[in-house]
Amino acid sequence: MVKWLETLGKATASFLDLLGWIASLAFHVLVHLPRARVDLRSITDQMERVGVQSVFMVSVISAFTGMVMAVQTLDQFLKFGASGYIGGVIALSMIREMSPVLTGIVVAGRVGSSMAAEIGTMKVTEQLDALRAFGLDEYVFVGVPRILASLVMVPILTIFSMTVGTFGGYLYVAFRGIHPLIFKDSITLLVNVYDINGGLLKSLVYGFVISIVACACGFRAEGGAKGVGETTTLAVVWSNMLILILNYMLSTLLFGGRV
Repeated sequence: MVKWLETLGKATASFLDLLGWIASLAFHVLVHLPRARVDLRSITDQMERVGVQSVFMVSVISAFTGMVMAVQTLDQFLKFGASGYIGGVIALSMIREMSPVLTGIVVAGRVGSSMAAEIGTMKVTEQLDALRAFGLDEYVFVGVPRILASLVMVPILTIFSMTVGTFGGYLYVAFRGIHPLIFKDSITLLVNVYDINGGLLKSLVYGFVISIVACACGFRAEGGAKGVGETTTLAVVWSNMLILILNYMLSTLLFGGRV
C-alpha cells in the first residue's frame, strides 16, 4: 500500500512539474513575443511543415470520419422520418467537435512529435547553449516560429477538415438516395456562423497547446537519444490528453445549452 502511494505521489509530482513548466514557458514566450527576433523564413518553413505536409492525413481521416458518421446516423434518421436533418447533423458534428479534435490529434502526432524530437536533439547536442552564447533567447528564437505556424495553420487545416468531412458524409448519403438539396438545406437550417467560429476558436487553442507542449518537452530533454525518444512520446501523449480535456471545457463553455 505504501509503495503504491509512493508511486502515485511521484507520478502526481511529475505531472504537476511538467504542467507548471509548460505554463511557465507559455508565459515567457507570450511576454517576449512582441519584441522577438525571428526569421520570416523559419516561420514559413514551419507553416509548410505544420499545414501543407499534413493535408493528406487530415483529408483521409476527415473524409472517412464523415462517411462513418453518415453510416451510423442515416438509418436512424430514416427510421424516424427525419432524413431532412441528416446533412446538418453531420456538418454540425464535424464543425463543432470532430474537425477541431481530429486535426489537433493529427498535428500533435505528426508535427508535435517532430518538433519535440528536433528541439530535444538541439538540447542534448548543446545547440541551444550556442544560441544563448550568441545572446539569443533560445525559448523565443526556437519556440516562436513553431507557435506562430501552429496558430495560423491548425485553424486553416480545421476549415479544410470541416469541408472534407461534410463532403465525405454527403457521398454516403447521396449513395443511399438522399437528394443533394435536402442535404444542403439541412446544413443551412442547422449550422450558423457561431458554430463555425466556435470550432475555429477550438482549433486555435489546440494549435497553441500542441506547439507549446512540443517545445516544452523538447527543452526538457536530457540523456542523449533515449531522452529525446522519451521526450517525443511525452509530447504526443500530453498534447492529445490536453486536447481532449480542453475540448470538453470549450464545448461546455461555447455550446453547452445551445440547440
